[in-house]
Amino acid sequence: MKLNELREYQRKLFEVNNFTYKRYFHKSINLNKKLVGIVGARGVGKTTYLIQYLKELELPFSKKLYISADILTIPSLFEVANAFSKEDGEVLVIDEIHKYKDFENELKKIYDLLNLKVIFSGSSALSIDNSKADLSRRAVLYTVYGMSFREFIELKKDITLPNYSLEEILANHIDIAYELLQKFNMTLLFREYIKSGYYPFYFEDTEDYLLRLNQTVNTVIEVDIPAIFPIDYSSIQNLKKLVRLICESQPFTPNIKELLLKMDMKDNYKGLYRFLEYLNRAKILTTIKSKHKGDNIFTKPDKIYLNNTNLHYAYCNKSEIGTLREIFVSSMLIPNHTVQTAKKGDFLIDEKHIFEVGGKNKGFKQIKDVPNSYVVADDIEIGSGNKIPLWLFGFLY
Repeated sequence: MKLNELREYQRKLFEVNNFTYKRYFHKSINLNKKLVGIVGARGVGKTTYLIQYLKELELPFSKKLYISADILTIPSLFEVANAFSKEDGEVLVIDEIHKYKDFENELKKIYDLLNLKVIFSGSSALSIDNSKADLSRRAVLYTVYGMSFREFIELKKDITLPNYSLEEILANHIDIAYELLQKFNMTLLFREYIKSGYYPFYFEDTEDYLLRLNQTVNTVIEVDIPAIFPIDYSSIQNLKKLVRLICESQPFTPNIKELLLKMDMKDNYKGLYRFLEYLNRAKILTTIKSKHKGDNIFTKPDKIYLNNTNLHYAYCNKSEIGTLREIFVSSMLIPNHTVQTAKKGDFLIDEKHIFEVGGKNKGFKQIKDVPNSYVVADDIEIGSGNKIPLWLFGFLY
């Protein structure tokens, strides 16, 4: 594919992409480095962000170039970069880089040999493999997430709302909730968000959103995960089966022997743990462990959820309210906080705060006399003392 063809493709992308809303990570990603990677789940807005960045970048059209690795029909990313560099190109964006075999070495050559700034995006399951190329000291990698409840309201209502730190919410939740509730009707918006608000493409087609999201999950399992991990067709089917089994739980505290039996995997514990790790890294599942278990993938998680509430509605036949509440809280905290299971209560946050999640009548029985403990309650608009409305955690980013 020649540069003129790539530029024509870029021109058309610029024309059709009129999305003006700026996601939370527009402020947090530093693009001043020579090599920057942005990873995240399919559908969270990585491509939109990259196109917005290029369109607004104060450079002539000829000096900035967007390419997508999944449609590239040339043998080498380096060849494209080299040709672009020879025409005095300055900024190269490579989207969907996990689709390109041996991208690590290609990026290393571009970094070492060409005077180009390169920004690449890829699946959330992507990791920089230093056995292939020493990119860890060259590339800065950012992970981005789906929309928070705050972002959903901003986009839907075309208003600007503040975000709050966890410490601000814990200390001042009554006043914060009061101020926010002067600006919007929380109840109906929160119900909509829980079902449909995590991925920005909801606003492109609200009617078929859940169907499209179901298809997105299948694409991640069938295309993205095999592009990164060495798995065969039967493993792809097992990954889908595993997601359905997690759907049936509320919320899922895994019985590994039972899972192996249901998946016809006999005693293949390591195989099952690998499947859980693949789905966790691809942001289809979320696995949560106690602080004593560490990060070893062959250690049993204490809880397993679908990654966000929208996935639960799209992929599961029924939705258990207790599961949805815990999924929402964990999905809002994980981008910026450490979330682990607790001996008493549902979550240990940053190895400091204990959260017990429930409905409006949830009391403090399970966390009685536990320091730094809070009830996170659904179906209330304003809390009291250490009882905090669940929806407010949607304003953490």
